[in-house]
Amino acid sequence: MKRRVFSGARPTGRQHIGNYLGAIQNYVALQDEYDCIYCIVDIHALTSLEDTGELQRNIREMVLDWLAVGLDPGKSILFVQSQVPEVMELYTLLGMITPLSWLLRVPTFKEKVKLQPHNVNYGLVGYPVLMTADIVLYKAEVIPVGEDQLPHLELAREITRRFNSSFGDIFPEPEAKLTSFPLVLGLDGKSKMSKQAGNDIEIALSDKETVKRVMTALTDPARRYRNDPGHPDICNIYRLHGYFSPRQTDDIAARCRSAKIGCVDCKQLLAEAINIALKPIRERRAALATEPQYIADVLTDGARRARVIARKTLKEVKQKMGLI
Repeated sequence: MKRRVFSGARPTGRQHIGNYLGAIQNYVALQDEYDCIYCIVDIHALTSLEDTGELQRNIREMVLDWLAVGLDPGKSILFVQSQVPEVMELYTLLGMITPLSWLLRVPTFKEKVKLQPHNVNYGLVGYPVLMTADIVLYKAEVIPVGEDQLPHLELAREITRRFNSSFGDIFPEPEAKLTSFPLVLGLDGKSKMSKQAGNDIEIALSDKETVKRVMTALTDPARRYRNDPGHPDICNIYRLHGYFSPRQTDDIAARCRSAKIGCVDCKQLLAEAINIALKPIRERRAALATEPQYIADVLTDGARRARVIARKTLKEVKQKMGLI
């Protein structure tokens, strides 16, 4: 029997190549080896999202990208968090055994307080409890994470241990599956690629839009003129070539260092490589976008399948806690 994987992502809308190279490719690869459950965590998003007008659109756009890249509803369960209300009930129950001191020490909580001092809400403090409920509701055993996320998973493990110790074993302790989540810098070459920073390249862009975006990117900061020798080791465009044209990187580096190509040439080559790599994904996405009912059916069926697991788990939890 396959071990179960769970992972969730906030509904940020159209995904960019940083999401693709980081999380989504790993999601696709895990499908053949594990029993995978992938969730769009819209309730989590409410902790920092004050305007929900685009929430449903963002969910649909995200699902389109996931399916286009290769997530298969025949292999995995794909659903929206709020469509399985059992998670909120388990969240409440786990909150009864989670010390406040555990939550206040979470580094991301302190960071969020700095980012949104006007909106330090209860949900923000309880975020790790809801995350734990997401995982244990489906008795997930394996959680794909990068090293920077290990502290959050360890807290989920602590909450799981406390519940099992207090009421009896129900939940497996979730284990980290360390995956390669490359830090993809944005077009500014300084910060992580993100929609919020405005330095991203969306998967769903057209070829022309991709070229336009790439041509705005900052390149070698030490190169002032076309005939100056380049320094590919400090250039983010060259770093992106490593993902999209890995067989050409040695040649591109040599031509850059000898000034046989300039920064504009290098960006044009990158845009071409991105468009070639994403062409089949974009074609699948365009086809899926014409079938809104199919997208709705995927999420409805995913929620139905997830609720079968969730109801069974919640019944066990209530029995152990003496609620039924």
